[in-house]
Amino acid sequence: MSRRTRQPAGTAPAGGFRSGFVALVGRPNVGKSTLLNALVGERVAIATPRPQTTRTRIRGVVHRPGCQIVFVDTPGIHTRSWQLNRFMLGEARAALGEVDLAVLLVEARGRGSRPEEDDEDRLVLELLAEAGVPALLAINKIDTLADKGQLLPLMQAYASLGRFEELIPVSALREEGLEPLLAAIVARLAEGPAYFPEELYTDQPERQMVAELVREAAMLRTEDEIPYCLAVQVDAFEEQPDRGLVRILATVFVERESQKGILIGKGGRHLKEIGTAARRAIEQLLERKVFLGLTVKVAPDWSRTAGGLRKVGYEP
Repeated sequence: MSRRTRQPAGTAPAGGFRSGFVALVGRPNVGKSTLLNALVGERVAIATPRPQTTRTRIRGVVHRPGCQIVFVDTPGIHTRSWQLNRFMLGEARAALGEVDLAVLLVEARGRGSRPEEDDEDRLVLELLAEAGVPALLAINKIDTLADKGQLLPLMQAYASLGRFEELIPVSALREEGLEPLLAAIVARLAEGPAYFPEELYTDQPERQMVAELVREAAMLRTEDEIPYCLAVQVDAFEEQPDRGLVRILATVFVERESQKGILIGKGGRHLKEIGTAARRAIEQLLERKVFLGLTVKVAPDWSRTAGGLRKVGYEP
């Protein structure tokens, strides 16, 4: 996608042009997608308060004078064993295998155990060690702390691991600490080419971004287990330039008939609300009027098998 607004100017690095790929990794719901959007200055990835919102690798490009950073957002790393969860873990592992630098994102609050003593934290650290890439630590959500002194024990715990080259407090939501984080990243980039033209802020196809915006709208308007059982496929994407319109048809998959009924709602009211919210978000993305038609289908237990993932559009 091409950007509509330009990234603020930064300080040009010494020497030649620098570039590189940087993975954003961490547990579910630590704010990786919010951070990606804040760094890029565009809405690249959907973000909800629910864990496991991101399911695939998503690239966002930051252009600064003299450098280009290609960020790779990854699914939250967790220990559940369903096929979907294994797929998401594979996406995170694959991302770490193709980048020059990793940024581990953690929340700015204690959890009562050292990082290496928590199953999910330990898994993240194991993946970083396996990848063997240099890593920075970004401590997110510092805006939630009444006393910034609470950061010290957490920073000491991660510093004691000897794994991170720099520890940087940030608030992705309030866009605090982003310049020090970018400076730390740029300082570690090697000289290299610009991988993407300056007007491009993501390499995601429009159809994929549309599907994600529909899923986001549905996730934000459903409760309990339904958000984790949602998948969206775009069936038709027809541009009609003479009418200034894009006609989009999409299918929302759930795993059980009872979930389908909840998603549609009485008289279709709930699905209409989801469609209205998704259409508005898609119109902002495409900067055109959109007709959006949604259909809900049941793909029984799709998240538990490789065949189920393929049926709803994920390729294990």
